[in-house]
Amino acid sequence: MTLMNYNKSAFYIGEGYAGEKNNAAHINILIGSKEGPLGFAFSNALSSPSQGHVPFLVVASPGVPVKPYTLFVNKATLQGPQHEKLTWGAAQAGVAKAILEWAEQLLQGKDINDPAFDDLVAIVAVWVDPMASDEQKVFENNYAACRDAINRAINNAPNYQQIKQLATTISNPFFTPKD
Repeated sequence: MTLMNYNKSAFYIGEGYAGEKNNAAHINILIGSKEGPLGFAFSNALSSPSQGHVPFLVVASPGVPVKPYTLFVNKATLQGPQHEKLTWGAAQAGVAKAILEWAEQLLQGKDINDPAFDDLVAIVAVWVDPMASDEQKVFENNYAACRDAINRAINNAPNYQQIKQLATTISNPFFTPKD
């Protein structure tokens, strides 16, 4: 997806996973228009926090949200100061870095106030394991997982052939079925 071929009525879906064990990151991303269903979901999620799940804007630094505006939604219920710090700190910073790099690619010398760019929003659902302990690894893994999720979303990946090939070897980091 480039700003030139951006379709306001569509939204893009991506997934990324990076790292190992407790410091791994799993990200789901939705990218779309403020004026479409994703814009409605964005505002609804931001205005509807629940206990242990408080969606917030991803920031480059305090008071400076990234663009496209990105809503961070934690998939794991926050469980104490260390988990909260890793979620709001390292994981969010990794997501911010990936979003800002993607924004730079999208703009390619255009003004940040380009109407198509300003219309975009993203929602990231982020898993930070409550047992995570390595701040740098959490940052690196969330950056890598978000970068991969963005790339998959804007490239509509995986395609049918890739899915078909993997259908006989289903597995994930938590489970591999026995034949």
